[in-house]
Amino acid sequence: MKLISWNVNGIRAALRKGFLDFLTAEAPDVMCVQETKAAPEDVEAAWPGYEAHWNWAEKRGYSGVLTLSKAKPLGVARGIGIAEHDREGRVLTTEFSDFFLVNVYVPNSQRELTRLPYRQEWDRAFLAYLRALELTKPVIVCGDLNVAHTEIDLARPKDNVKNHGFTPEERAGFDTLVAAGFVDTFREFEKSGGHYTWWSQMNGARARNIGWRIDYFLTSATLRPRLKAARILGGVLGSDHCPVALEMKPPTRSRS
Repeated sequence: MKLISWNVNGIRAALRKGFLDFLTAEAPDVMCVQETKAAPEDVEAAWPGYEAHWNWAEKRGYSGVLTLSKAKPLGVARGIGIAEHDREGRVLTTEFSDFFLVNVYVPNSQRELTRLPYRQEWDRAFLAYLRALELTKPVIVCGDLNVAHTEIDLARPKDNVKNHGFTPEERAGFDTLVAAGFVDTFREFEKSGGHYTWWSQMNGARARNIGWRIDYFLTSATLRPRLKAARILGGVLGSDHCPVALEMKPPTRSRS
């Protein structure tokens, strides 16, 4: 099973830049999109071979997530069930036979850290939501988590210690996910630095690979034996982020 996640920085712009060609070429079983900046009625597009499930923000042209699935999910849930966190269309959960897939666009703390306190509240509420899901079946989380977890996850850690996306508070929020048993799948296969998923659009940062790894696939620890590959598709253009991919082995069926 192949899953892909991509913050497209606007689905309408992405469609103009060849998003459907990418979808056709990669043909993932599930495609998760963040920062759609649109509601379904804003987008004139067909999704051949896929069901489309959306969650969008009350504020037009802001935030939003989209999950495209070849198989019909058993269920779809928007948000995490807390009104103050669900107005911005940041979470979409699709249920499949052997896992929940949570497509998430985590709030940005903002340049002056004006949303850092809110971000910390969000992190706690989101983890509680994931833990509740795990009581039923394993969980896969994917999307833009808006934090570089460790120093090897960004090109210039010393210059960014107090900047949004690399504050001690945000990194501690990621630590709590790891402590709860969630596996950073990319790090299961690649231990070195220099692998990024977002680059500033200024000063040729992408060409120089001055970037950040802030887009992830995380899984419940029980899914670790099923991990086949986790990749960063750094050569794919069309957004300031690139896609990330996860391949899963089929579940082991117990003998009856």
